[in-house]
Amino acid sequence: MAVAVKICGLSRPEAVAAAVAGGAAFVGFVFYPRSPRAVTPDEAGQLAAAVPAGIVRTGLFVDADDEAIAATLAAAPLDLLQLHGDETPERVAAIRAHFGRSVMKVLPIAEEEDVAAADRYLAVVDRLMFDAKPPRRPGALPGGNGLAFDWRLLAGRSWPVPWMLAGGLTAATLAEAVRLTGAPAVDVSSGVEDAPGVKSVAKIAAFLAAARAL
Repeated sequence: MAVAVKICGLSRPEAVAAAVAGGAAFVGFVFYPRSPRAVTPDEAGQLAAAVPAGIVRTGLFVDADDEAIAATLAAAPLDLLQLHGDETPERVAAIRAHFGRSVMKVLPIAEEEDVAAADRYLAVVDRLMFDAKPPRRPGALPGGNGLAFDWRLLAGRSWPVPWMLAGGLTAATLAEAVRLTGAPAVDVSSGVEDAPGVKSVAKIAAFLAAARAL
């Protein structure tokens, strides 16, 4: 696949199967209780058991404490910890060292200075993700809002660690997003859903087909 794809927010076996069959490089499980895509550690463990070796099993956490992460890892075999909250570089480094897992820090983007914030994390992460900044309303989720940011903010940029593009991607917008950003990997959640938290097997297949065609 020309562009690696992460299908995030998986919560049902048929959606996991579609991601695997379509060639996803990453599958993501959400452990943020307020999200409509949230799963329990036990549920994630059962879903992850169907994921073949070589596909990166990712867990999304939002400002989680060590106890919550440990409880999740005890039930769900995760390869990558996606930190989607306000975690500082120091907290990211501590999680990475304590749990011995690869970590990916998500940066919320709306303007140029948000992109520059990535530099603070380069020494403590294995990957970066650039996602749209959440809407300014009470109770807004940190991600999975179906919003895109100005992709031109990433044009011509590179980092010494692998990175992903997220935020409002669909099969129809993927090619333009990759053209503008040069993203080597992308993350999609709401863009392959029929409703919040309800993944569409057909949309997962279409998105992965669009990625293969790039």
